Amino acid sequence: MHSSTFQWLLLAHIFTISSIYVSTATKLDIPRLSPIGGSIFQNPEILSARLSEDFQTFYYNQTLDHFNYRTESYSTFQQRYVINFKFWGGADANAPIFAYLGAEAPIDGDLSFIGFLTDNALRFNALLVYIEHRYYGKSIPFGSREEALKNASTLGYFNSAQAIADYAEILLYIKEHYNATHSPVIVIGGSYGGMLASWFRLKYPHVALGALASSAPILYFDDITPQNGYYSIVTKDFREASETCYETILKSWSEIEEVASKPDGLSILNKKFNTCKPLENSFELKDYLETIYADAAQYNHPPKYPVNIVCSGIDGAASGSDILGKIFAGVVAYKGNLSCYVNPPTNQSETAVGYSWQRCSEMVMPIGIDNSTMFPSDPFDLSIYINSCKTSYGVSPRPHWVTTYYGGHDIKLILQRYGSNIIFSNGLRDPYSSGGVLENISDTVLAVHTVNGSHCLDILRANKSSDPEWLVMQRKTEVEIIQGWISEYYADLKELGLIHSTINNLHSNQLIN
Repeated sequence: MHSSTFQWLLLAHIFTISSIYVSTATKLDIPRLSPIGGSIFQNPEILSARLSEDFQTFYYNQTLDHFNYRTESYSTFQQRYVINFKFWGGADANAPIFAYLGAEAPIDGDLSFIGFLTDNALRFNALLVYIEHRYYGKSIPFGSREEALKNASTLGYFNSAQAIADYAEILLYIKEHYNATHSPVIVIGGSYGGMLASWFRLKYPHVALGALASSAPILYFDDITPQNGYYSIVTKDFREASETCYETILKSWSEIEEVASKPDGLSILNKKFNTCKPLENSFELKDYLETIYADAAQYNHPPKYPVNIVCSGIDGAASGSDILGKIFAGVVAYKGNLSCYVNPPTNQSETAVGYSWQRCSEMVMPIGIDNSTMFPSDPFDLSIYINSCKTSYGVSPRPHWVTTYYGGHDIKLILQRYGSNIIFSNGLRDPYSSGGVLENISDTVLAVHTVNGSHCLDILRANKSSDPEWLVMQRKTEVEIIQGWISEYYADLKELGLIHSTINNLHSNQLIN
């Protein structure tokens, strides 16, 4: 299949989903799950920026299907992983391995922006490993992206259980290859990757000593979390930033509908918002604005604080501006001076295409909007969701599978008995924290959160000049917890006679310092 034909099919597929979304007014898409804001993926030069030579790329001959013994299950594909050896204390010293679990995107962006591993590698003398999620980046089964995404039969191997089994295979291979049998592994992930990290620790405790799960909304399944939790926090963030900004946004939706109902209403909206192509309906504009507000709240990182930027534009609009004029001023403040806004030309990212399948198979997060937020009501409708996924892929999603396979209901009652060594970190300004673990479950399954934090902020690169004290302390707390896990592990190795006391003492001194 020619690449142009394949791209057309992908766009047609996305268009199908979008068309259903528009016609039903039911939320099939969800705010992006990623440690990194979506704008980064619109800048290829950022992702292609030259990495330090300390990062070495490898490929593992990965098993296609870990859970079946049919002939085709033994097929393999090349899975990309990256290692940084610079700080490693070596296998002889049983120095730890920090493993970053890639999620719904190529690993390249994580190498550039995830800082928790490199920022703490020297302290722990850690080997750094970054593993790409199957079906993303260069880790594509069936020889090509065209074949891998062709239909539900080839996409059927594209799920979280296969992904964490991939990670287990690669980590065990690395430990064997570098004779690092007793090097403790700490897995780290953010957002969907944070969910993977916590699930990995639960499913593969013999591979990973512990997990740092940053901004992992593991409770946003199966109605454990109220459906409107995400958009309630977005609303709270904007209202706390500015009451007048919140009021303007709240009033804007009916204003958009009123203008759109006029004979030339869409033309008026096109001019007011300087659209890149004519609006076909008012939903396109409302969806664009909703995405801006959600992104601003989710990635409300210091020192810029995007929510404040949007509200400064809305509240600081030119004198005499009407409601929609103020809303557009907020768009410009957030997006900057562009030639046009709304419906800009974009290339469908791997994340958009890949996670569309994941949402229509197992990652059914019932995110909806009720009348208590600053957004138009848009409740989650499972029957419409299922029908649209059938239309797109010919298969039905499994809305209860995540909680069946990984748990989630009565999480405190269950995990305090069989879970251990997991940090669930959150920032309470992150809308996804509404589906996160915010209370300690046991002495070793811990919740670390900050009132002002945003999505995955704790695992991004530290910035000494601009990081607020509360963020510094959050990271410090996480490091101390991991340090405790590793120290206890070395003590266990010593007691079992698997390491010498001199090595144990050496590690203890390093971790203290």
